[in-house]
Amino acid sequence: MYMKRRLFSFVPFLRFSSSTSVMLKSGDVLKQARIFSVTDVLEYSKLSYDSNPLHLDSGYAKNAGFEERLVPGMLVASLLPRIIASHFPGAVYVSQTLHFKLPAYIGEEITGEVQATSIREMKKKHIAKFSTKCFKDGNLVLDGEAAAILPTLSMEPMQSTTTSDRN
Repeated sequence: MYMKRRLFSFVPFLRFSSSTSVMLKSGDVLKQARIFSVTDVLEYSKLSYDSNPLHLDSGYAKNAGFEERLVPGMLVASLLPRIIASHFPGAVYVSQTLHFKLPAYIGEEITGEVQATSIREMKKKHIAKFSTKCFKDGNLVLDGEAAAILPTLSMEPMQSTTTSDRN
Protein backbone atom coordinates (compact mmCIF):
# COMPACT_ATOMS: atom_id res chain seq x y z
CA MET A 1 0.00 0.00 0.00
CA TYR A 2 1.35 3.40 -0.97
CA MET A 3 0.91 6.31 1.40
CA LYS A 4 1.11 9.92 0.33
CA ARG A 5 3.69 11.50 2.66
CA ARG A 6 4.83 15.07 2.83
CA LEU A 7 8.59 14.94 2.50
CA PHE A 8 9.23 18.59 1.77
CA SER A 9 7.15 21.60 2.56
CA PHE A 10 7.94 25.26 2.38
CA VAL A 11 7.07 27.09 5.56
CA PRO A 12 6.34 30.56 4.21
CA PHE A 13 8.02 33.38 6.04
CA LEU A 14 8.61 35.72 3.14
CA ARG A 15 5.77 36.27 0.70
CA PHE A 16 6.34 36.42 -3.03
CA SER A 17 4.24 37.89 -5.80
CA SER A 18 4.77 37.48 -9.48
CA SER A 19 5.22 41.21 -9.96
CA THR A 20 7.60 41.93 -7.10
CA SER A 21 11.15 40.71 -6.64
CA VAL A 22 12.10 39.97 -3.03
CA MET A 23 15.69 40.82 -2.17
CA LEU A 24 17.54 39.07 0.65
CA LYS A 25 18.58 41.32 3.52
CA SER A 26 20.09 40.75 6.95
CA GLY A 27 17.49 39.40 9.34
CA ASP A 28 15.48 37.53 6.68
CA VAL A 29 14.52 33.97 7.67
CA LEU A 30 13.87 31.09 5.27
CA LYS A 31 12.38 27.80 6.51
CA GLN A 32 11.61 24.36 5.14
CA ALA A 33 10.24 21.22 6.79
CA ARG A 34 10.94 17.61 5.94
CA ILE A 35 10.04 14.18 7.26
CA PHE A 36 12.93 11.74 6.83
CA SER A 37 11.79 8.21 5.96
CA VAL A 38 13.35 4.77 6.41
CA THR A 39 14.16 4.85 2.70
CA ASP A 40 15.96 8.20 3.07
CA VAL A 41 18.16 6.79 5.85
CA LEU A 42 18.94 3.58 3.92
CA GLU A 43 19.82 5.50 0.75
CA TYR A 44 22.00 7.93 2.73
CA SER A 45 23.75 4.98 4.39
CA LYS A 46 24.49 3.36 1.02
CA LEU A 47 25.72 6.58 -0.55
CA SER A 48 27.86 7.72 2.40
CA TYR A 49 29.01 4.26 3.58
CA ASP A 50 27.73 5.27 7.03
CA SER A 51 26.73 1.93 8.55
CA ASN A 52 26.29 3.16 12.13
CA PRO A 53 23.78 0.74 13.73
CA LEU A 54 22.12 3.67 15.53
CA HIS A 55 20.65 4.52 12.11
CA LEU A 56 19.96 1.00 10.86
CA ASP A 57 19.04 -1.24 13.83
CA SER A 58 16.11 -0.40 16.14
CA GLY A 59 17.27 -2.80 18.84
CA TYR A 60 20.75 -1.33 18.86
CA ALA A 61 19.39 2.23 19.04
CA LYS A 62 17.04 1.32 21.92
CA ASN A 63 19.83 -0.48 23.81
CA ALA A 64 21.92 2.69 23.43
CA GLY A 65 19.17 4.71 25.16
CA PHE A 66 17.33 6.17 22.16
CA GLU A 67 13.61 5.86 21.43
CA GLU A 68 14.17 4.46 17.95
CA ARG A 69 16.60 4.63 15.01
CA LEU A 70 18.18 8.02 14.45
CA VAL A 71 18.32 10.06 11.27
CA PRO A 72 22.04 10.72 10.61
CA GLY A 73 22.96 14.22 11.74
CA MET A 74 24.49 15.12 8.39
CA LEU A 75 21.29 14.05 6.64
CA VAL A 76 19.29 16.37 8.92
CA ALA A 77 21.84 19.15 8.24
CA SER A 78 21.33 18.68 4.48
CA LEU A 79 18.15 20.73 4.86
CA LEU A 80 20.25 23.86 5.31
CA PRO A 81 22.07 24.08 1.94
CA ARG A 82 18.87 22.94 0.22
CA ILE A 83 16.97 25.91 1.62
CA ILE A 84 19.61 28.31 0.34
CA ALA A 85 20.01 26.67 -3.09
CA SER A 86 16.22 26.51 -3.53
CA HIS A 87 15.94 30.27 -3.21
CA PHE A 88 19.23 31.14 -4.92
CA PRO A 89 19.92 28.73 -7.81
CA GLY A 90 23.65 28.64 -8.48
CA ALA A 91 24.57 29.43 -4.85
CA VAL A 92 27.87 27.96 -3.69
CA TYR A 93 27.80 26.70 -0.09
CA VAL A 94 31.26 27.46 1.28
CA SER A 95 31.15 26.67 5.00
CA GLN A 96 29.02 25.23 7.77
CA THR A 97 29.49 24.68 11.50
CA LEU A 98 27.15 22.33 13.34
CA HIS A 99 26.32 21.68 16.97
CA PHE A 100 24.03 18.70 17.53
CA LYS A 101 21.60 19.19 20.44
CA LEU A 102 18.85 16.52 20.17
CA PRO A 103 18.38 13.31 18.19
CA ALA A 104 16.08 13.28 15.18
CA TYR A 105 14.07 10.10 14.63
CA ILE A 106 12.76 8.60 11.42
CA GLY A 107 9.24 9.90 10.74
CA GLU A 108 9.57 13.15 12.71
CA GLU A 109 9.04 16.44 10.98
CA ILE A 110 12.24 18.49 11.08
CA THR A 111 12.15 22.19 10.19
CA GLY A 112 15.33 23.78 8.90
CA GLU A 113 15.79 27.53 9.29
CA VAL A 114 18.41 29.87 7.89
CA GLN A 115 18.60 33.53 8.90
CA ALA A 116 20.79 35.97 6.99
CA THR A 117 23.14 37.65 9.48
CA SER A 118 25.41 39.57 7.10
CA ILE A 119 25.71 40.17 3.37
CA ARG A 120 28.51 41.80 1.43
CA GLU A 121 29.09 42.30 -2.27
CA MET A 122 32.18 40.86 -3.93
CA LYS A 123 32.83 41.02 -7.69
CA LYS A 124 29.14 41.18 -8.71
CA LYS A 125 28.27 38.30 -6.36
CA HIS A 126 27.30 38.32 -2.72
CA ILE A 127 28.78 36.57 0.30
CA ALA A 128 26.02 35.85 2.79
CA LYS A 129 26.44 34.50 6.30
CA PHE A 130 23.57 32.67 7.94
CA SER A 131 22.59 31.47 11.36
CA THR A 132 21.37 27.88 10.81
CA LYS A 133 19.01 25.81 12.94
CA CYS A 134 16.86 22.71 12.76
CA PHE A 135 13.89 22.08 15.04
CA LYS A 136 11.43 19.32 15.89
CA ASP A 137 8.25 20.23 17.73
CA GLY A 138 9.81 23.61 18.55
CA ASN A 139 12.90 22.02 20.17
CA LEU A 140 16.38 22.76 18.82
CA VAL A 141 17.93 19.71 17.10
CA LEU A 142 21.02 21.43 15.73
CA ASP A 143 22.45 24.89 15.20
CA GLY A 144 25.44 26.51 13.59
CA GLU A 145 26.53 29.05 11.01
CA ALA A 146 26.92 28.88 7.26
CA ALA A 147 28.31 31.01 4.46
CA ALA A 148 27.35 30.95 0.80
CA ILE A 149 28.25 32.83 -2.35
CA LEU A 150 25.02 33.98 -3.97
CA PRO A 151 24.82 34.96 -7.64
CA THR A 152 22.06 37.45 -6.77
CA LEU A 153 20.13 38.68 -3.76
CA SER A 154 16.85 38.26 -5.63
CA MET A 155 15.04 35.30 -4.07
CA GLU A 156 13.03 32.76 -5.97
CA PRO A 157 10.03 31.22 -4.23
CA MET A 158 10.57 27.58 -3.32
CA GLN A 159 7.91 25.14 -4.46
CA SER A 160 6.48 22.45 -2.17
CA THR A 161 7.28 18.89 -3.17
CA THR A 162 5.33 15.77 -2.29
CA THR A 163 6.05 12.18 -3.13
CA SER A 164 4.67 8.72 -2.51
CA ASP A 165 6.59 6.55 -0.07
CA ARG A 166 5.98 3.09 1.29
CA ASN A 167 7.59 3.80 4.65
